[in-house]
Amino acid sequence: MNRASMDRFIDTIEWIAAGFVGIVALNIFIAVILRNTLNYAIPDSFDIGRMLLGILIFWGIAATSYRGGHITVDLIWGNVGPKYQRWIDVFATLVLLFVVTVQTWTLFDKVRGTYNDNVLTFEMHMPTWPFFAVAWAGDVSAVLLIAIRTYRLIFHPDQMHDPKIKPVE
Repeated sequence: MNRASMDRFIDTIEWIAAGFVGIVALNIFIAVILRNTLNYAIPDSFDIGRMLLGILIFWGIAATSYRGGHITVDLIWGNVGPKYQRWIDVFATLVLLFVVTVQTWTLFDKVRGTYNDNVLTFEMHMPTWPFFAVAWAGDVSAVLLIAIRTYRLIFHPDQMHDPKIKPVE
């Protein structure tokens, strides 16, 4: 996969995550408007909203993990030279890759469990496993993006989008 393809893949995942932000906001907005104006509650709106938030969280992990937009502590990183900063970045990204990979594995078990147990929503009796599967796809995307970040940090730091990361000379 060349650089342009990887960048398009990264951008696509970020747009998908942004789309889920819009879907969650729209769901909440419509539910509140209907409840307050027409005294009508959308069936299963709570369950659907809860599962959409879960999807949003996992796709958000994917979107922030490549750019390094998650919460970081730069106490040591900010006080060492570029060579050690890169080592810290590579180590931290490898740890993140391991943790998110394990999380993805366990979330797949949750998808399989909700499918096998035929877990349904309360009012409309919709199966919940598709929501869990979409969340799992976000987690898989996070693993792929963290792997791309790791590869680029090690072999091509000049291809990183993060302006803090510069090639070591």
